[in-house]
Amino acid sequence: MIQIRTYLDVADNTGAKVVSCFQVLGNSQQRYGRIGDIIVGSVKKVLPGGALKSGDIVRGVIVRTRAGVRREDGSYVRFDRNAMVLLDAENNPKGTRIFGAVPRELRKNFMKIISLAAEVV
Repeated sequence: MIQIRTYLDVADNTGAKVVSCFQVLGNSQQRYGRIGDIIVGSVKKVLPGGALKSGDIVRGVIVRTRAGVRREDGSYVRFDRNAMVLLDAENNPKGTRIFGAVPRELRKNFMKIISLAAEVV
């Protein structure tokens, strides 16, 4: 579960490495974000020479969480670290490559991320 001040890795090639969440979008009372939720955050670490710089405000979708996600068959899928993919204004990924595995639960709303990912679990 992702909440305010949670640090997430960035799983794409936009140049940002670490983002700190400061808002989970959706309901005004929504406290926690799960896989597939859109969040707003601040870039904390960047690669040198990238398009983004530290302190930039970005939107992204959560693609991996340490908290397990329950599937219809009763199994759970969980990851080692929290990660997100940065989005543009039309909810398309900003980067051209997605690093690491992404879950099938993103298939409903973010098919473009699924197609860019190397591995879908």
